[in-house]
Amino acid sequence: MLLLIHRIRMCGIWALFGSDECLAVQCTNAMKIHHRGPDAFRFENVNGFTNCCFGFHRLAIVDQLYGMQPLRVKRFPYLWLCYNGEIYNHIRLKNHFQFEYQTKVDGEILLHLYDRFGIEKMVSLLDGVFAFILLDTANRKLYLGRDTYGVRPLFRMLTGDGFLAVCSEAKGLTQIKHSMPKAMITPFPPGHFEVFDLKLNGKVQSVQMDRFHCCTDEPKHAAFNKLEGFCTDFELQSVKRNIRILFEDAVRKRLMSHRRIGCLLSGGLDSSLVAAVVVKLAKEEKLPYPIQTFAIGASDSPDVIAARKVADYIGSEHHEVSFTPEEGISVLEEVIVHLESYDITTVRASVGMFLVAKYIREKTDSVVIFSGEGSDELTQGYIYFHKAPSPKAGAEDSVRLLEELYLFDVLRADRTTAAHGLELRVPFLDHRFTAYYLSLPEEMRAPKDGVEKHLLREAFNGLNLIPDEILWRRKEAFSDGLTSVKKSWYTSLQEHVEVEVNDSHLENAQKLYPFNPPLTKEGYFLRQLFEKHYPNQCKWTPHYWMPRWIKATDPSARTLAIYKPDKDQ
Repeated sequence: MLLLIHRIRMCGIWALFGSDECLAVQCTNAMKIHHRGPDAFRFENVNGFTNCCFGFHRLAIVDQLYGMQPLRVKRFPYLWLCYNGEIYNHIRLKNHFQFEYQTKVDGEILLHLYDRFGIEKMVSLLDGVFAFILLDTANRKLYLGRDTYGVRPLFRMLTGDGFLAVCSEAKGLTQIKHSMPKAMITPFPPGHFEVFDLKLNGKVQSVQMDRFHCCTDEPKHAAFNKLEGFCTDFELQSVKRNIRILFEDAVRKRLMSHRRIGCLLSGGLDSSLVAAVVVKLAKEEKLPYPIQTFAIGASDSPDVIAARKVADYIGSEHHEVSFTPEEGISVLEEVIVHLESYDITTVRASVGMFLVAKYIREKTDSVVIFSGEGSDELTQGYIYFHKAPSPKAGAEDSVRLLEELYLFDVLRADRTTAAHGLELRVPFLDHRFTAYYLSLPEEMRAPKDGVEKHLLREAFNGLNLIPDEILWRRKEAFSDGLTSVKKSWYTSLQEHVEVEVNDSHLENAQKLYPFNPPLTKEGYFLRQLFEKHYPNQCKWTPHYWMPRWIKATDPSARTLAIYKPDKDQ
């Protein structure tokens, strides 16, 4: 059976194994993530196996004709693939191994690699971001996998009697869980693959879960020929040159698209570097359109003013999206529904990103959106890193933050853009770039002279890529950068919460919410909204994002004594 629905207006994947749910229930669950792929929807049962089906929502980025999934090719009739992501080295792998493609879809490389080398080498060869469900009906094997930092989301629900449900977002599994109260919906761990045995009745049994490292077996990349003393020579000039080469390569490979490219631009260091390099390479590649940049905030907000300066400097087609605290509060509940999280800083920061993504979808034709996520974690950009007791402690916390990105910043960036059918690309989380940066001496990566991300800034110093005042602009707390200098988003939100939550509510918080009990009225308010839509799913957020080495009950940099905003009230 094949059901194909075209929609007039990055993808979402969904699958069930071992379920006898009726077709109507299956489609209802699969349609809960339709926002991730508004171009088309397909639902398909697996031939020869009972109770096995795939659902796929498509956002067409490359190959408008052959991009539907489950992806199947004539050469491998026994392989079924549903995946969400981009494999940036698929052309190089195709040419190196002399594979013959049937489509122009980058994900086809997974079928060829798996058939020739097996699952372990397949994942080790990939350079990209991905979440996949790969079914081998000939050998009765099923595989799940997710990229190193969890840039692409994936959730699974597995029961002891062999039922498995998989989805890009947890909301596509919640209705199924109602009939299986003991089953847990959990995020699939980034940087891992899982192997299942599959029975003819669709039941599965997990037999292997392993961590993998991308690009370990990949044919040598041309960018490495330009590097000086890669991971051996830590002389400052060589390091700065290598950072520039790897970062530019990370941006260049992500330009792969048949849809228009835009950039989120906050006016901070990270988004400004990304936008500047995208504009530079777009001109070199002779893309047939100017790069659009998008900033959100009040007209006098520090971020909007800084972004305007950057856009003028790099020559982008710039858009400014107005933001008021009232607009932010009005979409809080909708944002939490998309996030599937009640983490305080994640929700706060998601509101602006959600609204700017809404503007992009409604007012422009940009679909592929570049952003600066991952830089703060990789380069120790958060203000609290100034309080690290040692370079070693700072380096260790940097790795911790990277490993938890899928719970916080990457989750925020994915859900707020996917909510409006946009595809996010994050060059700071490129495998080669992160591997090189993390290989540098701990002292070199630490804040220097009272400036966070000093090494990254120094690497681009003197190149005139972005204005010097932006290159050396200190990190702005999101709540201060977004809104008017007269009143921050943080302050406005606290005032709203004071009306909604009283002291007795907070006193009862520990009893009402024993797991991750909220310690502030804002935390209580957000938790209420979360529980309204996702009751008893509080463990999707295993802990709150909080700064280290500083006594704090709130995650905002504004609450830290070492933080000094550009402009205060």
